[in-house]
Amino acid sequence: MTALGKTAQGLRTFASDIAQGFFEITHNGFALVGLATVFCVITLTARPDLRQAGETKLMSWLQERQAAAVGMPIELDAIDRATAANPSDLPKQQAAVAYWLSKKYRVAPEPLSALVAEAYDIGSREKLDPTLILAIMAIESGFNPFAQSPVGAQGLMQVMTGVHKDKYENFGGKHAAFDPVTNLRVGVKVLQECIQRSGSLQAGLKFYVGAANMEDDGGYAGKVMAEYARLKLVAAGRAVPLAQPQPPVVRTVAPVEPAPAPVEEKVAAVSS
Repeated sequence: MTALGKTAQGLRTFASDIAQGFFEITHNGFALVGLATVFCVITLTARPDLRQAGETKLMSWLQERQAAAVGMPIELDAIDRATAANPSDLPKQQAAVAYWLSKKYRVAPEPLSALVAEAYDIGSREKLDPTLILAIMAIESGFNPFAQSPVGAQGLMQVMTGVHKDKYENFGGKHAAFDPVTNLRVGVKVLQECIQRSGSLQAGLKFYVGAANMEDDGGYAGKVMAEYARLKLVAAGRAVPLAQPQPPVVRTVAPVEPAPAPVEEKVAAVSS
């Protein structure tokens, strides 16, 4: 064998040895990775607390990376805080009311749809016409959930938060006055008390606005009843013109007691 042949054979042998060694190393490496994976799976199955902690850290890392990429915090559950619904998901009657109010008061139909659905739900439970509830919201705040009068009437139904703070305790405290659905529910409760106390809807509205001891309620009950009548026609499928909405009621007088009654039954209201 020539020197050149010996050199070529030596190179082939060397290459073969390297390939065999590489195969053994990678084979053993893959085997180790497989064993490690199996071990991790067994450990995480036996220790769900470790699995949960790992998932939490992984999600946190992924959200941090995504936040850095988009330039703002990522909150995938933020939608849970939104008061909104798809109008097309509502029954025909409710959808008609939501669209009409949306156009008249220039409020997005999605949040109005959520309020309309809630008004119909609570109206059914409390034996109140839902369009009456919506009419009061329209006159009181123009559907502004953050509205506030100079004397502290707040939210959609312009409930006196300081006077009725006990009613908000069931919803976590007085700041719930600015949650539209909570304000609606508390406002309906106050309205019910006013109607029961006065004995009629018209007188109850006078109580609600705080004018129980006054001869004139400033036209408040008339405004509510007029909007109530329009909404009933809309709910019945009638075409109702979109009259220019009047400015919401602004309450400027401190709360007054409607009439003497046992302390436990008193309903505080505020005049407009």
